[in-house]
This record gives sequence, structure tokens and C-alpha cells, in this order.
Amino acid sequence: MSNLKKMQQILQEAKAVVYGQDDMLESILAALVCEGHVLIEGMPGLGKTMSVSVMSKLCDLQFQRVQFTPDLLPSDLVGTLVYNQAKQEFTTKFGPIFSQIVLADEINRSPAKVQSALLEAMAEKQVTIGDKSHKLPTPFVVLATQNPIEQEGTYNLPEAQLDRFMMKVHVDYPDYDAEKSILNMKHEHLNLKPVLNQSDFESIKNEVERIYVDEKIKDIIIRMVHATRPGTRWFDKKREGVIVAGASPRASIWLYKLAKFKAFMDGKDFVSPENVLSVVPSVLAHRVIPSYEAVLDKVNMRSLVKEIAVNSL
Repeated sequence: MSNLKKMQQILQEAKAVVYGQDDMLESILAALVCEGHVLIEGMPGLGKTMSVSVMSKLCDLQFQRVQFTPDLLPSDLVGTLVYNQAKQEFTTKFGPIFSQIVLADEINRSPAKVQSALLEAMAEKQVTIGDKSHKLPTPFVVLATQNPIEQEGTYNLPEAQLDRFMMKVHVDYPDYDAEKSILNMKHEHLNLKPVLNQSDFESIKNEVERIYVDEKIKDIIIRMVHATRPGTRWFDKKREGVIVAGASPRASIWLYKLAKFKAFMDGKDFVSPENVLSVVPSVLAHRVIPSYEAVLDKVNMRSLVKEIAVNSL
């Protein structure tokens, strides 16, 4: 079976268990192949946690779930040094972050010191406990869920933390037919067997890496990102009161990598402008900082960055 067929089979089996959340399932698969982190935002009960669990089983990867709460400590996440009285020495007790897929459930329910404990792990793929650094397994992907910020008892994620996420996915309520299918779901559907193994992932990554990206497509990506930054030649002056700061170079990197992944999933060996446009809202919207007035006016950042991207073509 080809790698593309295996990927399509994973999505097909996942969709038979998680109804009406196709975009989220494909985003999780993209995160595993591109080794990026995904922030999944939506109301409680929409299958965010279940989607991550299902994908970890189908991909045969180690999976740990951490419930973020206001009383969670950084050591609960990364681990700590424990004194062994018999040996009179300290031993390292590793936390749940030492896993291939870490589900940070309701990440915005924990205070800033715990959120920042994820920063080193997400950026450097390593964790420091005491005075020693420990490498994290490969692939290492953080899939974080959060409730909308208007809900009581939530802490805004800082910009530095948001920028570490490859993409931010918005999960909405399933449609009528999908929600009706949930009622008919039987427990046997949850007995999932792995479709991919570790060597398959390496092979898929190499295949995605080989997909051709023309210089013109690279120029389009850079123009799109520059067009979100006030002060650049591509920035539209009519948006000066809307955007305070634009997307970072990380946005260009992820647009490039995700466009390749999209082309691979479409069965193509080259990237088209449509492949880039399809991931723009998820990659750029959470990186562009709106002005205070734009927040008050409830400007939809996903629609805005899509409009900026289309104008940059």
C-alpha cells in the first residue's frame, strides 16, 4: 500500500469514529508529518480530546494527556528531581511531556508559569530538569486544546507561546447529520488498530520533503507574510488601524511545509497557490496581532488574513 493510501485510510477510519470534524483530523495528521504543534480551539464536548486519542492509536504513537488546571505546577508537566534516601542521591522523575504526542487539554486554564514550561519543549525538543537537559522522543508534537477566551477562569496565551504553534484550528459544532451519527456510535468502533508505524512516518516525511516548490510559490509565501506587517512595501495602508504587528518568519516556514503536505494529500508532486491559500487562515490568523479597535469591532482575523493572502497573489 502506498504512503498516500495509508494516510487516506487513517483519515477514513478516524472519520468513522469522530463525526463532523474532518479539518481537525487532517490538521492533527499534518502536525505529525510536519512535526509542528497545533492549538485546537472550540467549546467543550466537540470531540477535541477524542480526535487526538483516535489519531495516536491509528498512528501507533505514545500518547499522554495532561489536564491543565489552575493548580498545575511546571514540575507536574516536565518532571522533577527526587531524593533517594537509601542511595543518598537525586534521581530524575520524568513527567508526562516525555511522549510522542502530548495532549495539553484546556491549556488556557493553567497560569502563565505552566504554559511557559512548554516553551522550551516545543521550540528545542528538549527539557531541562535540574542542571541536565533531556532530549524528547521523535516525533514530538504538542496538541493543545483551549476553550474560547470569553469563558470564565481562562488565561490568555502570550504571543510568544502562540507563535510556537504551527497552526490554530477552530472547531465548530457538527452539522445535523453528523450529530445524529454520534447517537448511533457503538463502543466497538473505538477498538482501532494502527495503520502506520515509525518507519512509515520517516518514509512519508521524505516523500513530502521531495515535493517541488517553484521559486514563484516561495515569493508568494513571503509576500503573504510581509503583507501582514505594518511598514513593509506589501502592507496595505488601509489596514494600519487594524493590525499592530504582523506574522513572524515562523509563519513563512509553516506555510511552506504545510503547502507541501497539502500537495501530497492531493496526490500531486508540486505545490500550487491553492495549496498555500488553504492553510493561510490556520497559520497566520493567530500570529497577527490586532489593534484594540479591531478587537472591539470583533474583526474576524481568519477572514482578514485570507483576504490579505488573496491580494498578495
